[in-house]
Amino acid sequence: MIDPVLRQYEAYPYPERDPADEATRLITGSPSHPVELDHFLFEGARDWSRPFRALVAGGGTGDGLIMLAQILADHGVDAEIIYLDMSVASRRIAEARAAARGLTSIRFETGDLLRAGEYGSFDYIDCCGVLHHLPDPDAGFAALRGALAEGGGLGGMVYAPYGRAGVYEMQDALRALVADDPPEAQVAHTRGVIQSLVPTNGLKRNPFLNDHTHGGDAGLYDLLLHSRDRPYDVDALFDALERADLDFASFTTPGRYDPRLMLADPVLRERAGALTYRQRAALAERLVGNIKVHSFYATAKGAEPRIASPSPDAVPSLIGVSGAALAESVYRNGVIRGEVDGIGFQRALPKDAAGILTGMDGRRNLDEIRSMIGWEAERFYSLFNTLYQPLNNFGLMRFSRLKRLASRS
Repeated sequence: MIDPVLRQYEAYPYPERDPADEATRLITGSPSHPVELDHFLFEGARDWSRPFRALVAGGGTGDGLIMLAQILADHGVDAEIIYLDMSVASRRIAEARAAARGLTSIRFETGDLLRAGEYGSFDYIDCCGVLHHLPDPDAGFAALRGALAEGGGLGGMVYAPYGRAGVYEMQDALRALVADDPPEAQVAHTRGVIQSLVPTNGLKRNPFLNDHTHGGDAGLYDLLLHSRDRPYDVDALFDALERADLDFASFTTPGRYDPRLMLADPVLRERAGALTYRQRAALAERLVGNIKVHSFYATAKGAEPRIASPSPDAVPSLIGVSGAALAESVYRNGVIRGEVDGIGFQRALPKDAAGILTGMDGRRNLDEIRSMIGWEAERFYSLFNTLYQPLNNFGLMRFSRLKRLASRS
């Protein structure tokens, strides 16, 4: 018998993508942006002149694959990337997207990620939106651990329960109503059900899922009609990593997992700060309420921590934000502010901190930026650390020498 999950992705490759769109946009995100994975897994200091071998396990229609391959190609990295997925329909879309961009570093394979080790060992493994759909997720975690090269790391994403409030009740309800219908009829009936939901329904009251309920058929099917879907809260994720002999490295946006940013009472903030990291993250997940997925990095158990930190030779890069725009905000208003998924941050800064932001081009290291603006070391690093904390917390600044390599090649 055909696995129902495989049958779904043959009928509805996910996410829905048109290879023609590659001419106008590159979809980026977390994990697996090379600058970001360098920051969390290689101390922001990977030598990108060395070959890089990666596995995209359960690659779907190719978002993470195309981002990784394109950015590495743009910077002249000698990369070999293995795409692995059981769905032929999904693979064809990913292949067409790669062809549209002329990407030649990818080898496409149709197969089961439980056999990942048969393709060799990898410096980096991407596995996003897959493990929570496996019959035995623990076997999936273990297979990926077995395929990591020494010193390598994993970037993963699993569904989270609280931001998906209402989803699992609706999945159960729809199984009772449409499970025996063909896929097209299931989708049609589900749209009718959504339109007639009463105001008290949990899915209708969840404002964080409109992109799925009002988007294409593949997204709707993946959200509400999936035959195998288990979410992980923070504790369940940490436990799964432990069972697979993996150590948690970081969430991609650490600030979303810090309850101290969500508590106004200083006494309660102090109590939250006294908790272990895992306890704080689990508390924050419950307090914030809108985390739909956990995007994270992990390494082999017992490996030395390899998360980058500020140092004179660290090379800062901004991701998804303009250094010039941030500099203008600091210069005009004396403050840097922003919001990520409903959590706001604000940090008062002296106006001359704008010079640090304008110097961050992804090529200069911190000491070169300091020399450029002519500051003494103590003043510069004190101010940079104040700037770095909120930007790192919300995924806007990372350390990597990737762009530095490209500028010298």
